[in-house]
Amino acid sequence: MSELLLVPLEYAFFGRALLAGLLIGAMSGALSVFVVLRRMSYIGHGLAHAVLGGVAVGVAMGVDLYVGAIAATALAAVLIDRVTRRRGLHADAAIGVVTTTIFAIGVGTLALVPTRVNLEALLFGNILGVNRTDLSVAAAVGAAFLVLVVVRYKALVFTTFDPEVARVHGIRVDRIELLFSLLTAAVVVASVRVLGVLLIAAAVVLPAAIARLLTRGFAAMLALSTALGVLTAVVGLYLSFHVDVPSGPTIVVTGALLFVLAFVGTAVAGRLGLARARRDARPGTIDVDPIANVSR
Repeated sequence: MSELLLVPLEYAFFGRALLAGLLIGAMSGALSVFVVLRRMSYIGHGLAHAVLGGVAVGVAMGVDLYVGAIAATALAAVLIDRVTRRRGLHADAAIGVVTTTIFAIGVGTLALVPTRVNLEALLFGNILGVNRTDLSVAAAVGAAFLVLVVVRYKALVFTTFDPEVARVHGIRVDRIELLFSLLTAAVVVASVRVLGVLLIAAAVVLPAAIARLLTRGFAAMLALSTALGVLTAVVGLYLSFHVDVPSGPTIVVTGALLFVLAFVGTAVAGRLGLARARRDARPGTIDVDPIANVSR
């Protein structure tokens, strides 16, 4: 067992991937709570498509992968916010229109301008591809994420549960919504190498979905979701190494298995509790202690 855990650490690329996974797992887990409670699970999927479009255009123009990704996701986040706020469309419609357009531009660019982009690694993640630049990006996004959540925690929570009341209390809801979109975009960009474009959406939904089944308090849900994000990232990366499968699928499958366990476990516990309550509520039932009877 110790060999399974220690042998991968002998390789520098796995150490870098593990550090990136810890940062990304914590960020995606914490962000997941706000995404799920806002009922905006589609935003991770949409912004991930925008990443692919930005990367394609950026590489075709000869710039760094992250330059194109950051530009595309930031543009998508701002446009989603503007379309939703000024035209009266729901967020899911705005996300679909904006991000699929950017994605289509990227696909068209790849067809017109052949590049050496490793599409498989970009779509599904690759622990071999994690380098110091990826670590630096993940660390920078993680630090910014922590600062923004701590500084704007009350405003984020308030607008998550009741934006109308938050507006009445003087909170600039429009700015908080834009901040949330940009925060999500930053996490998506930082996650590309490890999770891949197609699987980022699951990583920012599963941790909070599991935590929602196991707890109801917001603070407890946030802590549990963050821990689950880290756990699924670490376990998924180890599985990726030993099974020789891209890191994104193993991380998502790990999270999905935990979700199934939580779903089945809470369902069974709920039924047992209901059956016990019905039994205790029956009239004329007597609680008999067999051990006491034997001792007599």
